[in-house]
Amino acid sequence: MLFTVEVPLTGLEVIFEHEGVFIHSNTEELEDQDSLISGYLRIVDKVLLTWISVVEWTQRPHRTVDQQLSYETEWDMVNAVSFKRKAHTNGEGGSNHLNERNKGAFSFNVADLRSVTVKCEGWSYLIFCLKDDTTLPAIHFHQGGSQAFLDGLRKSVQLTESPDDENILLVGAYSKAFSQSFENLLDDTNYGLVQKFKKDPYTTTLGGFSKVTNYFFDEMADILGELIPGLEINQQEEPGFEVITRVDLGTRPEVQRREPVMMEDWAKHQDSEGRVSNVPHLKHLIFKGGLCHAVRKDAWKFLLDYYPWDSTHEERKNLQKRKTDEYFRMKLQWKSVSEEQEKRNSRLRDYKSLIEKDVNRTDRTNKFYEGLDNPGLILLHDILMTYCMYDFDLGYVQGMSDLLSPILYVMENEVDAFWCFVSFMDQMHENFEEQMQGMKTQLIQLSTLLRLLDLDSGYLYFCFRWLLIRFKRELHFQDVLRLWEVMWTGLPCHNFHLLVCCAILDSEKQKIMDRHYGFNEILKHINELSMKLDIEEILIKSEAIYMQIKNCKVCLNSAP
Repeated sequence: MLFTVEVPLTGLEVIFEHEGVFIHSNTEELEDQDSLISGYLRIVDKVLLTWISVVEWTQRPHRTVDQQLSYETEWDMVNAVSFKRKAHTNGEGGSNHLNERNKGAFSFNVADLRSVTVKCEGWSYLIFCLKDDTTLPAIHFHQGGSQAFLDGLRKSVQLTESPDDENILLVGAYSKAFSQSFENLLDDTNYGLVQKFKKDPYTTTLGGFSKVTNYFFDEMADILGELIPGLEINQQEEPGFEVITRVDLGTRPEVQRREPVMMEDWAKHQDSEGRVSNVPHLKHLIFKGGLCHAVRKDAWKFLLDYYPWDSTHEERKNLQKRKTDEYFRMKLQWKSVSEEQEKRNSRLRDYKSLIEKDVNRTDRTNKFYEGLDNPGLILLHDILMTYCMYDFDLGYVQGMSDLLSPILYVMENEVDAFWCFVSFMDQMHENFEEQMQGMKTQLIQLSTLLRLLDLDSGYLYFCFRWLLIRFKRELHFQDVLRLWEVMWTGLPCHNFHLLVCCAILDSEKQKIMDRHYGFNEILKHINELSMKLDIEEILIKSEAIYMQIKNCKVCLNSAP
């Protein structure tokens, strides 16, 4: 028996497709014969709210060709990584009938794939084994194409031959694609980025944020550290689409900033033994005006939790001694690796290669890092290599050099810079993990804020790099220092950097609308804002937006 099916892939980008693959199965009617079930094998990228590839194979047995062509399959999103076919109500238990039609079909995330068994004798076939020990039916390639499929799969995952069985390919993390994604996102000079955005599963996914689902809305409630009132999710008749209704936020208040905290102000907030007093007030002063450069070397250590606020001079001296010993022990670990050892440690070798590549192009116009064999570059390299020893699971990911550079510039000390960087990475860690959960969460939260402020959620395309490295490539170096120290106060809310995104986009909204920019023009316009942004204006507008939302909440809470 031969049954063929074609599956509509609305909303999915097909990476690989091959027809003429078969499952051999015994049926009750034909106990002594194999029944051939033919179908399509596809690797697709989902566009809606997920950043990982899905391998999908589907067929519907026991249906005529005419029935197959007339039957329209619909798809509904149930969570971030899987789909289900919608039940068609016919008054006679449509759901059960649908389950019968689906018998034999399967689909799965490549993230759940453990291994692929490859058999080439006779008709070649593949067997997929999942991480939960599920072994799926063998897929036979009667017309060839198994190697082409594996080549397509390698675009999403790493396949390596098992040391125990040459017929088994083990599935590893797709670090190459991940690294390439960062390189594309962080390349300032390449306006070909538009096409890469459209092809990259990370950024293609972001387009789907215009359709906000219940699954993700539950995770949005902690925006700004608390629920924003006045938002309602209205289920529409069209399945899979929901609309956020925003309230009138009222007038945006005026906000004033003050002068930076000077040495005298800093000294006034310390007692005779060095303990910092009235920390909330001091943080407020830093939030409103930042720090003068002479204060930064000390103040950043407190803002980044390297030094406890209530520590004395003596306690900090002892802490620094312990941290110095710990740092150089870790540094010795990678410094003492011989060339022969390095040849057998591909992970460390890859980290080292990527660090050397990035260090040589980090802030080279800054005098602290310019020139050949610059001491600042050597320290930058050594700190990043030592961080690989501190957190070997994460190691080094492109973009981390951008986060370290300003810290090392301010500290002018290898050990202090390292431990401050460690604290900063504790905040940023999820941005650089392979699943990038931190970026997902921030983009979901930002999507809600944009709707609240009546800004197009499509702007999420352009905020990825802003969030990933905290505006490091968008501002002048000194402005980066000001922005970061303001954000490190944690005022007025934990996610103040999201309001900074909103402030920038709000400032450019009218210009983009008046000029009727399309996608390419908007991308070019946003990229050209780099080094042209006024940090004080941005901070004023960001705080004003926060106050506008906060005042709106107060009004709603006091309403009868």
